[in-house]
Amino acid sequence: MRRALGWGAAAAGLVTAGLVAAVWLAPPPQPVPGPEPGRSLFRAHCASCHGADGRGGWRAWLLFLRPGNLAAPEAAALPDQYLADLIRHGGASVGKPGMPSFGFVLSDAEIEALVAYLRALPRASAPPTAVRRQRAAL
Repeated sequence: MRRALGWGAAAAGLVTAGLVAAVWLAPPPQPVPGPEPGRSLFRAHCASCHGADGRGGWRAWLLFLRPGNLAAPEAAALPDQYLADLIRHGGASVGKPGMPSFGFVLSDAEIEALVAYLRALPRASAPPTAVRRQRAAL
């Protein structure tokens, strides 16, 4: 009986390790179509944290500080210069720790292309809690 439990536990461990490896090594989903070269830059530098559509992916849930939802209506209201500075200098410079700086990797033209791509992302509708509040107010 004890030997059977040992083999079963070992098999379950191998299956679990295989599933974790398959999920972790799976390529991220393709980003939303948009203007080039911003789309390629977003996929290379941003999609791993912000998700292919800017709303965050499953990897974002593994981070202690969650990345911002770039498809949120609040993100659309941010000025282009603010987004460019956030990409260039990182989040710590504007009170959003966790966002790394890319000014040493990306040129000014590439940062402008990223901002243009962010503007092309489809916007998310209001979050479900806001919709519930609106319905309750009616």
